[in-house]
Amino acid sequence: MRFLSILPAVLFVASLHAAPLAPIPLWPEGAPGALGEKDDDKPTLTAFLPAPEKATGAAIVICPGGGYGGLAPHEGAGYAEWLAENGIAGIVLKYRLGSKGYRHPAMLNDAARAVRLTRAKADEWKIDVKRVGIMGSSAGGHLASTLLTHFDAGKADATDPIERLSSRPDLGILCYAVISMGPNTHGGSKNNLLGNNPAPELVELLSNEKQVTKETPPCFIWHTWEDSAVKVENSLEFATALRKAGVPFDLHVYQKGGHGMGLGGRAGALHPWAADCLFWLKARGFAK
Repeated sequence: MRFLSILPAVLFVASLHAAPLAPIPLWPEGAPGALGEKDDDKPTLTAFLPAPEKATGAAIVICPGGGYGGLAPHEGAGYAEWLAENGIAGIVLKYRLGSKGYRHPAMLNDAARAVRLTRAKADEWKIDVKRVGIMGSSAGGHLASTLLTHFDAGKADATDPIERLSSRPDLGILCYAVISMGPNTHGGSKNNLLGNNPAPELVELLSNEKQVTKETPPCFIWHTWEDSAVKVENSLEFATALRKAGVPFDLHVYQKGGHGMGLGGRAGALHPWAADCLFWLKARGFAK
């Protein structure tokens, strides 16, 4: 019966067709700590806006996965199109990567700036500044969980008005996310983010299951038991930390499904996590 009840909410991948706006730089004058002037040194945002008749006024910044070494399109534009079809602005972040010479905190700086810039674009993009979330898969999920636990209120005296805005997301969606830099981490993501021999205190700081507080935003978390690349313990431990801190969450562990599946299901249909997530987003006032 439950399967039948979610069918109306399930869209087919082939129907997703929201057109993106042109990418915009996070910092028009150049990113702080940039190593050069190449495209890889210039983090950007690409907005996929919903049709006006569908728009809810909510937005979600999307951090694609790729082990901090690349950016998977199906976990970026693919998610953004799905969100836009459901009335939510999907804002894809192209963040700097370990494979291009960057290390923490460049990636966190990019994610924080992305949330601030999305809020700064609220009038232009018809977005409610109090309904801006963040979403990430795999290593992108680590980046999302890092901002969910390492945000700030903005700098009231900053000369750049964007930097005066809060970087705290209003909610988080974590898809088979790397959360920990400890024993349950994904080795490639850890090396790309922190280097080969990071200081113990840095490993602790970026093990985000240890950084949850009562101020951490509500989260939707999903993983699969079969995931052989990123252990399900990452999601379980983050959910446990949220529970201890009194932060609301939805946790879904599906038995079947490999790592990096994104929206994918069989025969072009979305995986059930998408309908479960939409149900939660409606409860949070992000979707209709």
